[in-house]
Amino acid sequence: MLTDSVPLTDHHCHGVITDDLDLPHFEELLGEGQRGTFESSIGLAVRRWCAPVLDLPPHSEPDDYLTRRADLGWREVSARLLRAAGTTRWFLDTGFGSDDLAAFAELAAGEVGEIVRLEQVAEQVIAEIGTPATLFDHVEAALRERARHAVGFKTIVAYRCGLDFPLVHTGPTTVASEQRLTDPQTLGRLVGLGARLGAELGLPLQFHTGFGDTDLRSTGADPLLLTDFLRSTADTELTVVLLHCWPFHRNAAYLAHAYPHVLMDVGLAIPYVGHRSSAVLAETLELAPFRSLCYSSDGYGLPELHYLGAKLWRRGLGLLLDEWLAADAITVADAERLVAAVAHGTAERHYPPIPQHGPTSSAHSG
Repeated sequence: MLTDSVPLTDHHCHGVITDDLDLPHFEELLGEGQRGTFESSIGLAVRRWCAPVLDLPPHSEPDDYLTRRADLGWREVSARLLRAAGTTRWFLDTGFGSDDLAAFAELAAGEVGEIVRLEQVAEQVIAEIGTPATLFDHVEAALRERARHAVGFKTIVAYRCGLDFPLVHTGPTTVASEQRLTDPQTLGRLVGLGARLGAELGLPLQFHTGFGDTDLRSTGADPLLLTDFLRSTADTELTVVLLHCWPFHRNAAYLAHAYPHVLMDVGLAIPYVGHRSSAVLAETLELAPFRSLCYSSDGYGLPELHYLGAKLWRRGLGLLLDEWLAADAITVADAERLVAAVAHGTAERHYPPIPQHGPTSSAHSG
């Protein structure tokens, strides 16, 4: 397949759990909303594709898989699966899970850059100084400092109040004393601050959209709710990135089609839909320009998710392009350009180079 050996830039993922796991804890991490199970498409994918990386036959039984996993230990399992992904650059959202970029770089034998989560920084500032009238001045200063060693920003405003947040440029000068930001006006101002800094500093702003954990109201995670925000940022230097998107990936594809400053991925969905990954990619590419689609795994906790994100993306897009080639819908040269753009080219154009000397980032020559 054209996709087999192309190097990947995983432009959104998380760290891995540094513990050996029993069946309940493994399955908990295998799914969204604490409902993971081997009896699912992703469970089948683990048994089919991850088992051989651990020297087991394809389709090994769950008990055999977990026994082998325990025998090898979490570190060896993580190194094998991360390196088998064929990913050379990883962008880690350090706002959830491990923030040890150097340790991840060593396991993955690749370059690692940091995605800074807006809400995490704001909550840290609130915890340190409370909520004075100058709060957002302090938040801006903290974001600028973190941005010195980052490749992008991210917001989880979809979880906090939904993507139809108000467009606020000044807004409240004080916020509730609790550390979790929930007020729509405050969140709107925080996202506006992230957008302004992203445009100024050349850092894309990622949005969680589509499905996620059970504390997310999915009706508020439809990327179409960002239409007013996208219109307001269309003439700035900001790059907006729509993450995950499923089941709204067609809506996101329309936005990427309509707004040149919008990128998207279907990262979180690909491991979970398993064998159906080519169908999700086909629906996305119905309308999304090839230059607007990025690769990501959104792997978190289990290195199996990072590996399956890559494996099933390669397989799904490869099968789709084989179909297009057979139908004379695309040339080999055009297919190769499409693969290179999604695999790494689009990310390379829109994200800055990974800082080589940051406090948490590290490159490993591997």
